[in-house]
Amino acid sequence: MTASSVDIALFAAKVGLVFFVILTLAAYLVFAERRILAWVQDRKGPNRVGPFGLLQPLADLIKLLTKEDFLPSAADKWLFYLAPAMAAIPAIMIFAVIPFGAPLTVAGHAVPLVVADLNIGLLFFLALSSIAVYGVAIGGWASNSKYSLLGGIRGLAQLISYELSMGLSLVPIVMLARSFSLTEIVDAQRTIPFIIYQPLAFIIFLISITAECKRIPFDLPEAEGELVAGFHTEYSGMRFGLFFVGEYINIIVLGGLATTLFLGGWHGPLLPPVIWFTLKTLAFAFFFIWMRGTLPRLRYDQLMHLGWKVLTPLALMNILVTAWWLMLKNHM
Repeated sequence: MTASSVDIALFAAKVGLVFFVILTLAAYLVFAERRILAWVQDRKGPNRVGPFGLLQPLADLIKLLTKEDFLPSAADKWLFYLAPAMAAIPAIMIFAVIPFGAPLTVAGHAVPLVVADLNIGLLFFLALSSIAVYGVAIGGWASNSKYSLLGGIRGLAQLISYELSMGLSLVPIVMLARSFSLTEIVDAQRTIPFIIYQPLAFIIFLISITAECKRIPFDLPEAEGELVAGFHTEYSGMRFGLFFVGEYINIIVLGGLATTLFLGGWHGPLLPPVIWFTLKTLAFAFFFIWMRGTLPRLRYDQLMHLGWKVLTPLALMNILVTAWWLMLKNHM
């Protein structure tokens, strides 16, 4: 095989591996959430399908595939069909730039464990996370339902608001690493993770990605007690499943990004690098599930107050303090 053929084969293998792992993890994250919430609430959770209930995700998939695919008579057909894909696909694409292990040597080739090592990987993430907003907005609008529309408007305002604080919280990370490449950001944390230097940025980023995932206490776009299910009220079958899976893929991807940007990525003692990356990412997933079983939902005015009047000013202040500290460090 020529060098180009080997590169193409390795690229295809990495894409297939990442796609399979992400979808499998998302399916079993749903199962894990149901079991963990059952434990929190002192009940059993799903335990009937397969040993220990481990085949429950397969049963859920069969149910979603066989349910009627309903289209409301007054809905905008093409936008209605497009919205679920807009919610799920950008989340999967973000993982293409996240390095999940140390480079391997295969057939004399150094193979970086990242699908696409872009020198602007962080900007690629911010761009795709902005596109994901359209899935919520289009789903709410195209359904031609007041419940869906209210959920879509809520989601649009929430995601735009917390996108700002999330982006600002990452500016100090770029300043410390002097790069937008996620691989170089991980390399810059070889000895000390950035959470040590930037605890405030980490807290702001963690709160912001929780809002980006639309998880409790920020699940206002869905708010079952008020909006039935919010922006995806009129969806059924596998189209509803795409919204649902997209949310859990987002949890994995944003957990992986938090690991990459603040916890040193795949760096760690004793265990293989991929194992370290996986454990750190799953720790964030557990944190999201734990919050769902613990915290109440915020009111909408509290949601906006936190985003615009607390997190955004703190993120701006943190940028100024980091710049001042780096200037002093360079002149010492």
